[in-house]
Amino acid sequence: MKSSARKVGEVLSRPFHSNGKPTRLHPASLWREGAKLAGVHLAPTWSKAAPWLRKWILPALATISMLGRVVIGAAVLLCILGVAFGWQEAKVAALLALLLLLIAIGFVLGKSMYAVKLDLARTRVAVGDHAVGSIAVANTSSRTVLPAALELPVGHATALFHLPRMAPSQIHEDLFTIPTTRRAVITVGPVRSVRADPLQLLRRQLLWTEPTDLYVHPRTTAIGGPAAGFLKDLEGLTTRDLTTSDIAFHALRDYVPGDDRRHIHWKTTARTGKLMVRQFEETRRSHMAVALSVNTDEYESEDDFEMAISAAASLGRQAIKENRELSVITQRGPIRCETGKNLLDDMTRLQGNTRRGNSVDLARTLMDAVPNASVVFFVVGSRVTPAQLRSAAASVPPGVRAFAVRCYTGAQSARANIADLTVLTLGELDDLAIVLRKAVA
Repeated sequence: MKSSARKVGEVLSRPFHSNGKPTRLHPASLWREGAKLAGVHLAPTWSKAAPWLRKWILPALATISMLGRVVIGAAVLLCILGVAFGWQEAKVAALLALLLLLIAIGFVLGKSMYAVKLDLARTRVAVGDHAVGSIAVANTSSRTVLPAALELPVGHATALFHLPRMAPSQIHEDLFTIPTTRRAVITVGPVRSVRADPLQLLRRQLLWTEPTDLYVHPRTTAIGGPAAGFLKDLEGLTTRDLTTSDIAFHALRDYVPGDDRRHIHWKTTARTGKLMVRQFEETRRSHMAVALSVNTDEYESEDDFEMAISAAASLGRQAIKENRELSVITQRGPIRCETGKNLLDDMTRLQGNTRRGNSVDLARTLMDAVPNASVVFFVVGSRVTPAQLRSAAASVPPGVRAFAVRCYTGAQSARANIADLTVLTLGELDDLAIVLRKAVA
């Protein structure tokens, strides 16, 4: 107390000079000093009251809906007007509003004892497949619970499930189906129980589960027959470079000191009387690179963009199935392709953007990132011009086979050549194997 009194005295003595003449302090200075003193005195009280407020007051305030706040404000205003002007009607209306709030409190009071389990049959489905889940609710209390409602957020929508009157240990189960018409990552949950009065003045929510992500993968198509054989190359692609050790035999030559003796051809050596060694064509391990354009300005419609993603995913899945090395890149960066699951998960998250580079820039980025590719696919939209495709093909090193897949919904599948680039037009995803067979022909 003495310390506080001393501080107050210091503040009061500041408006006077040492000669006793009064001086004027700025109101902002007086406000800062007052706030400082208030903080000194109220800090211990606030430190004790804050946990109590967080535990009891804030949860209680969170149950008040927007309509409930309007009713409380109207009740206070009507009460003030009734007292100030003697309006009996205003007082009666305020009492009615108070009565409604008291009734609403009776609906949200009580403790729910549930054990809730949210189960999705599959967390990864393709577009058009059924995504089925279930909610199992058990009454874990020793008494019967009244009917209640459960809410399940599914993306931007909310599904409502009604719980009946449940006896102790009773289990209630509901099944639900999630539409999968578009590629997306859908957050399912958390499941929450809701207690509310009929007028929705008060609304109390309790969370029972954690949210779960449902991946709706792009639709893919199987690549079989000659098309799969075209993509499959277990021995890699041969080059014109010669080497002393490889798979593809080229010819025999004279032995040079330092050659590996394991490659000496003894039959020819015995016939010619001089050492002869095998010479091979250098082969390159098959490495497929897929460049998918996500620049939506290059596509006629959103359906074309979705078909391009599906086509790229189909090519990638076939390469992974054949244990080929695979690299997939977009204007947003590389796509994980260690497994088919990682590939499709990243493809599901892809979003188009008009501010990214075009297909020519993407081709240059691809060849810088994957210089050892043996087969390159450019998956683009129908608005990419032949001149742009020619510029993209110019980025591909000699000896590397390059293909462009133009996605245009409703178009006839076709094949054309621009310099060394084979251009395949894809009108339907199911025609992908057909256009690849045309590339073989």
